[in-house]
Amino acid sequence: MKRWMWISLVVLVGFVAAYLLFFRSAKDTYEFRFDKVSRGDITMNVTATGTINAVISVAVGTQVSGIIAKLYADFNSIVKEGQVIAQIDPTFLQQSVKDASASFERAQAQFNDAKRVYERTKALFEKNLESQVNYDAALTAFESNKAALKQAQATVERARINLAYATIYAPINGVVIDRQVNVGQTVAASFSSPTLYTIANDLHKMQVLATIDESDIGQISVGQEATFTVDAYPDDTFSGTVSQIRLAPVTIQNVVNYTVVVDVDNKQLKLMPGMTASVKILVGSAQNVLRVPNMALRFQPPSDLIDSTAIKEMRQAGMGTGMGMGMGREGRQRGEGMTRPERSGGGPGPQGNPEAWRARMSAIRDSIRTAHGGEMAEDELRAAVRKVMDKMREDSKPPVVTVVKPSTRAGANTRFGVQITFPEYQKSDASGVGERQRGRVWIRNAKGQLQPVFIVTGLSDGRYTEIITEELKDGDQVVLGASSNASSQSTQSTSPLTGSQQRPPMGGGGPR
Repeated sequence: MKRWMWISLVVLVGFVAAYLLFFRSAKDTYEFRFDKVSRGDITMNVTATGTINAVISVAVGTQVSGIIAKLYADFNSIVKEGQVIAQIDPTFLQQSVKDASASFERAQAQFNDAKRVYERTKALFEKNLESQVNYDAALTAFESNKAALKQAQATVERARINLAYATIYAPINGVVIDRQVNVGQTVAASFSSPTLYTIANDLHKMQVLATIDESDIGQISVGQEATFTVDAYPDDTFSGTVSQIRLAPVTIQNVVNYTVVVDVDNKQLKLMPGMTASVKILVGSAQNVLRVPNMALRFQPPSDLIDSTAIKEMRQAGMGTGMGMGMGREGRQRGEGMTRPERSGGGPGPQGNPEAWRARMSAIRDSIRTAHGGEMAEDELRAAVRKVMDKMREDSKPPVVTVVKPSTRAGANTRFGVQITFPEYQKSDASGVGERQRGRVWIRNAKGQLQPVFIVTGLSDGRYTEIITEELKDGDQVVLGASSNASSQSTQSTSPLTGSQQRPPMGGGGPR
């Protein structure tokens, strides 16, 4: 019995040794995916869909009811302002004019009679041959008939105006893009004016009404460049300029959207009203800058791959928390293309002068420690330093001011047929586009382990993110992911970006 127990114990120890020798070693073997830090251009766009419309389109209606007698314009007819485009049967309207004229003549006769009676009564009254009562009655009858005559005259004029409304004229120069009635159809204008035609003013000038989500509207400013495509011409790219950001919110499936107007030249007359446009609005761009793949910023390695010694040295040097890494905000020049100006390297943060920045950080840490009597835990000290740096960052931010500006667009006095007599409200310029944020990537050191590199990031196009600091240079390899041979599961985050404007998570988890 004891012999079998010993044999079982030896077999169990053998299985444990085999597991530790083979399976454990296989699990600790990783394959890394790398990519290089490169130089290139980054363009940041906000995408949206919109509808192409004519700049001015007028729905031509009628103010009188009747039967459509004649139509002089059809679909795609080119019309001039003042031309006759439709005729309503004027029979009843002509009879109304005759009836009003007869009433006017009767009122005129009554007025003339009242006038003669009043003049006789007045003459007798002045000679004391008529009583005051009769004189007042004659005066009242005269004034009443005078008012009735004016009323009859107004009725005649109204009837003649209605008769004139039976002839429909083109209100503007343009093209008929819609006709909603036929000859013989009866239109009733009792409660609302029925639409006969829709006329577009000038199809050489179009506008795209793009629907922008409320999460992206803060990045949009008047004057930004926009490009779009339509399904009718998939190989052609059209360009335009943001001319207006309308304040009226539009809620679509519980999502608040705003309408952004993009002015477009349609010289070739390819674009037609009603087309659906896929719009990209340029909100930021940077040329020939260092950039890193966004997957490197999302990567979080397992703890057994991290070089803890390097982490400890970074903490002792005051760099582990990433404090001071680009906490200041660089003033950006905005204008056409929003192109980032070249940097001289002298901005705030360690990229400007690393030694001076470390000295400043050390002075802040020493002053906080001294203020607490020299006894302060490391975690509390880091939290206090972070609070001081946040306060410095907030103080360095320029105030965001909403300015009411006068309209400066084409047609200062008249736009789209509207007389512009008041200053125009415009939202503040886009802010937060490509502003500095903290990020972290991982590199493989000489020991074969991973250590973090804290960087300052700028613009992101969904695939690459701009690097502002000098911790990395062109050609450096960063880790995109690590997969275990044992489990064949990648340790990197695989959630894709949902849009070109979405930014990768900066300064993710991991040891600090």
